Amino acid sequence: MEELTLEILDTEDKDVMIDEIMNRYGQEILQLVFSYVNNRSIAEDLTQDIFVKCYKSLHTYRGKSKLRTWLWSIAINHCKDFLKSWYNKNVVITEDEPLNNTTKKEMVEQTVIQRQEDDQLISAIMMLPIKYREVIYLFYYEELPIKEIAVLTEVGTNTVKTRLRRAKELLKERLEEL
Repeated sequence: MEELTLEILDTEDKDVMIDEIMNRYGQEILQLVFSYVNNRSIAEDLTQDIFVKCYKSLHTYRGKSKLRTWLWSIAINHCKDFLKSWYNKNVVITEDEPLNNTTKKEMVEQTVIQRQEDDQLISAIMMLPIKYREVIYLFYYEELPIKEIAVLTEVGTNTVKTRLRRAKELLKERLEEL
């Protein structure tokens, strides 16, 4: 996906700019947030909060990094703040969405098997500690380079590589247990 054009970023109308940013990056940010909180309704709420922060902070964006990287930094920090918050530690959510969707009758057996394998992998990823989960998500699902992951997570590139290796080891162990 291409970066937003300079004409959009230079516009004086912040409403037009935030609409374009939300259209361009909204789904990615929602998926990123879900990888942290593992709850769709909380992820949607946090995503809204992130775009409100983005709207209020647009004047601070200087173009030293890609807009996407800047927005992802806001999102990651917001998620980490939420995970440390009193609300997250003390409020119990009663409506969890099931991880497995029911399959339609007309789906073939191979599709069902693939979906079960995908669900097992997603479940195993979601059980990883957050420091491993975030690098797996950013590297494999968002296909970010290790250097950009290091910038986003505010750790060194060697730390990102180590976390990726350790996360793969943990995933292998968990998937072998199934």
